[in-house]
Amino acid sequence: MKSKNKSFYFLAPFLIVICLILLGPKSVNAQEVEDEREFDYLAKSEKGPRKWGEIRKEWAACNSGTMQSPIDMSHERVRIISSKPDKRYYRVCNATVRNRGHDIQWHGDAGSILINGTDYSLRYAHWHSPSEHTIHGRRYDMELHLVHTSTEPNVRNNIAVVGVFYKIGKPDKFLSKLMTNISSITDRGDKEESLGMIDPNDIKLRSKRYYRYMGSLTVPPCTEGVIWTINKKVKTVSRDQVKLLREAVHDYAEENARPLQPHNSRDVYLYGPGLQTDI
Repeated sequence: MKSKNKSFYFLAPFLIVICLILLGPKSVNAQEVEDEREFDYLAKSEKGPRKWGEIRKEWAACNSGTMQSPIDMSHERVRIISSKPDKRYYRVCNATVRNRGHDIQWHGDAGSILINGTDYSLRYAHWHSPSEHTIHGRRYDMELHLVHTSTEPNVRNNIAVVGVFYKIGKPDKFLSKLMTNISSITDRGDKEESLGMIDPNDIKLRSKRYYRYMGSLTVPPCTEGVIWTINKKVKTVSRDQVKLLREAVHDYAEENARPLQPHNSRDVYLYGPGLQTDI
């Protein structure tokens, strides 16, 4: 699948899998599809977004779900709530970068985020370009998803995803630390490289204002009941970094962003300290 034009194809969701918690054979509902060659992002493809729900029966929610992601967070739909930021307790743990189409994996406890009194453990992350979510119709150059899960038996919505927007500008420092390792596995199948000890805090999630709504995973199986938290502050990434991510894995589309999904009258909230009646 190597080609001189490969840089024009975009990676399938490029994942950092953080802290896989080994609790026996029990599956985790947040798990996205293992082999991303089973689907693509081409609008007219038989494996494209419009067909995801038909490819496998366990992906049916991709077509029939009523709380699908991503969505546009238009200002007129947003309800404002004055509040303090969510508390995050991330920590350093050992990590590897593994090219199976999408992931970098941490081995250990990378910490958690506290949402409405529930701890959601940080498990993995991935980048999409352009951004999947939009704000008042604006789409950004890239979007990071940090996926968290709760194993508490009484928690109904056990998946929480933090989204971060990026625009072209200065290189992202966190990605800069990973570039050499990402380059080393380009075109090397399932090759795995050690990253050593990596701190998720280096992603610098310092936004005090964020959007929140109920949605789904944005790739198959499109599991619903996901608590989405989208940081309002936009970070920067260089064009070279985006290009390298494009070349890091095999993919067959120029973009890897799922189209916007129907809003279906869902509530969208903007949280932050000192917010009044306007955004």
